[in-house]
Amino acid sequence: MRKFYFLLLCFILIQLPVSSKRVKPVATVPFEMVGTYVVLKVKINDSSPLNLIMDSGIRNTIITELLPGDNITLNYSNVRELIGLGGGEPLEAYTSDYNSIKVGKLKLEQKAVLVLTEDIFNLTKHTGSKINGLIGVDFFQDYVVEINYSGNALKLYNSESFSEPKGYEKIPLVLEGKKMFFNLLVEEVDGTKKEVKMLIDTGAELGAWFQTYKANSVKVPEKTIPASIGQGLNGEIVGSIGRIKKICFGTYCIDNPIVSFPDSASISDIVGKSDRDGTIGSQLLSRFNCFIDYQNKQIYLKPNANLKKSFVYNVAGIDIIQIFPFLSQTEVWKVWKNSPADVAGIKEGDQITEVNGQKAFTMDIKELKKIFETPSNAKLRLKVKREDKELEMEIDMKSRI
Repeated sequence: MRKFYFLLLCFILIQLPVSSKRVKPVATVPFEMVGTYVVLKVKINDSSPLNLIMDSGIRNTIITELLPGDNITLNYSNVRELIGLGGGEPLEAYTSDYNSIKVGKLKLEQKAVLVLTEDIFNLTKHTGSKINGLIGVDFFQDYVVEINYSGNALKLYNSESFSEPKGYEKIPLVLEGKKMFFNLLVEEVDGTKKEVKMLIDTGAELGAWFQTYKANSVKVPEKTIPASIGQGLNGEIVGSIGRIKKICFGTYCIDNPIVSFPDSASISDIVGKSDRDGTIGSQLLSRFNCFIDYQNKQIYLKPNANLKKSFVYNVAGIDIIQIFPFLSQTEVWKVWKNSPADVAGIKEGDQITEVNGQKAFTMDIKELKKIFETPSNAKLRLKVKREDKELEMEIDMKSRI
């Protein structure tokens, strides 16, 4: 009997390292959160370090801008037209094939890289942080990717040896055109429940958007406001924002999220060719830690500390940019139509000099955006410079949705 227990113990000890080895990541990559963007340090071929947003809504890596000190060597094969959201003309990009992309200690080989002929995104100016572009679905194809929004780290695992994580909700993925979709449940204000097919887009800094022009689409709430929803490959995406009653990721439901409803002209060219209902963006995805198993078509979700975080929106209706990288000087980029800022007389190109009595140069763009997203019964007092004049404005900051 003693011999039997001894052999059993030896067997267990032999198996433990194998079990441990199975769940060991191939690589661990820290990332920076810029807003709700996941930003990775990346080298392409022998380039200087580039900051790329992890964007599961695009196929390939896209370079949008290079700043002083950045350098990269690419061999271009052709010029490609990029078709995406937005109601404008197709965007052109130089194409380079067979590149090496290094993220931390991980190296991805034989990857295409696109370089925009025109930087329509202005990501560095909009975020106040250095952003050179986007890294797309290529990043997810070869490994299981764990996104730990709580710990600001990615872990990558071999798909063959990966085992289902405990305590996570499993949702099947649908792959179409290399992009990832999943089905979620939406409950509307009147209690109607609908299953919706949504693109997983880690590079969309919004909660979700829904198409509204097909049969049985998600109903637009009665209380909405006009909004600039974002920038697509083919131009600005405009529409409205409002709250729906509930959106459920398997058994995890989120109440009263703020979501967007783009005008059909901004999305019809893309959505009209598929049965897609919309997109889930980073403001919702970042409320979960997740594993994305591209090869086995599964996503695993577990709520993190952000799950109950309040939803915010641009109450003032001002989109701002930082005029020069790393210098706190902000300018009005866009004013939402009929927004409180529009009513107050704010114009595109106004330079913000003072906010509620505080000099604007003492605040970075993230602090200013937070002020514009915070509803209040008190009016927001702004001083702006317009040409050679300094003007004082008051903006109504009461929430409208």
